[in-house]
Amino acid sequence: MIRERKSHLPIRARHAVLAARCALAAALVLGAGVPGRAAPATELPVLAVQATAAAQASRYDGQVEALRQAVVAAQVPGRVLELNVHAGDAVRAGQVLLRIDAQAAEQNAAASGAQVAAARAQLDVASTELARKRQLAQKSYISQAALEQAESQWRAAQAQVHALSAQAGAARTQTGLHVLRAPFDGVVAQLAVERGDMAMPGRPLLTVYDPAALRVTANVPASALEGGAAGAQVLLAGADQALAPLRVQVLPTVDPQSLTQAVRADLPAGTRAVPGQFARLQLPGGAERSARPRVFIPASAVVRRAELTAVYVMGDGQRPQLRQVRLGPVQGALVEVLAGLDAGESLITDPQAATRAVANGSR
Repeated sequence: MIRERKSHLPIRARHAVLAARCALAAALVLGAGVPGRAAPATELPVLAVQATAAAQASRYDGQVEALRQAVVAAQVPGRVLELNVHAGDAVRAGQVLLRIDAQAAEQNAAASGAQVAAARAQLDVASTELARKRQLAQKSYISQAALEQAESQWRAAQAQVHALSAQAGAARTQTGLHVLRAPFDGVVAQLAVERGDMAMPGRPLLTVYDPAALRVTANVPASALEGGAAGAQVLLAGADQALAPLRVQVLPTVDPQSLTQAVRADLPAGTRAVPGQFARLQLPGGAERSARPRVFIPASAVVRRAELTAVYVMGDGQRPQLRQVRLGPVQGALVEVLAGLDAGESLITDPQAATRAVANGSR
């Protein structure tokens, strides 16, 4: 049995000795050596934050639109018998998109054709009768009134043929309306019908747009367009860099309620966007955008943890400190800091090394 040896020191003295031993052990574990000596600082890449005076560009919400977009609707009633495309399919001009039941229209066209044939037969009879009566009139065997009556019957038969031929042509045209074709090369954006549905005149069946011709439309206050829209850029949703439009058009009319004008910016060919996508129109300069100092830092220096957006700065004692910031738009490899970081502070550009340094210092 081990017995604890009693110490002859007072209680307070024993507590002081125990505290000194714990402090020395903790310093040795942290690698700081004996108490009173600081741990060697880890060299971290540091960048002096600078502010640049630049004109704040304004951004206005808009959306992507298609320069060529067609809503294909039915002109005749009928049941959809054939559906050859789906949403997202690429189509060529003249391609058959769907077919509507045209049985009744075909029967009407056949009936009109039969009526035209009967009218032509009557015209042949009237023509033969007119020729015969003209010969009789030359020999004075019939009166002039009988000849005029034959000529009138011939003209009536001829007019009947023309009228029924026009009706037959309309019936054939009606038959062609049961086949819907693509108006141009494009992509099927929406499909509002399924096989077996009933198509009615004026009911939209599908939408086709041309993906090679897109634009962004935004409503901009008229006061911001006093100097025009020169230098406008487009920011698509999810894109890091702005695009320079091919052409910018400012519509001449002003909305009397919102006092805004519609600005259209044509996107370059090959831009990956779809109609209805969110976008922003960026206009430089302007009376309402004054020059102010702006702070830009490397985007790689930003630390994102869940909902926290922060950076590491070199604090007192050359120790890294985590600072929460509010960021603005990204411009290439740089990002604007709207709040949380001032010019003149030391920014640590390697957040991983700063994290390791903080972890080593907390052990």
